[in-house]
Amino acid sequence: MFDNLLHWLETTSPAIAVSESTWLFPSIESIHVLAIALVVGSITMVDLRLLGISLRDRPVGELIAEVLPWTWASFAVAVCSGALLFSSNATHYWGTLPFRAKMLLLLLAGINMTVFHATTYRTVGAWGSGSAPPRAARISGGISLGLWIGVVTFGRWIGFV
Repeated sequence: MFDNLLHWLETTSPAIAVSESTWLFPSIESIHVLAIALVVGSITMVDLRLLGISLRDRPVGELIAEVLPWTWASFAVAVCSGALLFSSNATHYWGTLPFRAKMLLLLLAGINMTVFHATTYRTVGAWGSGSAPPRAARISGGISLGLWIGVVTFGRWIGFV
């Protein structure tokens, strides 16, 4: 059944346009890469602050409030462009280890972010101005940084299998 869904996706008009055009796939891929760079760059700023490595003079809550809209907007562009790229050859991409690993790491990054915002971030007013965030914040930032490095690594690997 899932294979039927993937095959159907490949036969949609947008998927056919992307797969048959000589310029559409590389154009969308360029947009995807730029969006991912913005996502990972903005998340890295926050993660490095949570780790106490950089921007220690900036309150965590203030930094997150400034960066998060850029992160979400870029993430939306990355998801839309990635979906178009995926649709052009969904059956093949789904069958590759790098694609599945990237999706798993994205899921884990989302879980890490959700747990951080539901727990540690709730008390950011008490610790957010200090140069050394609490251990839970540092752990969350380190996990996030590692997961996003993995997302980028497996994302690049997709094009080579």
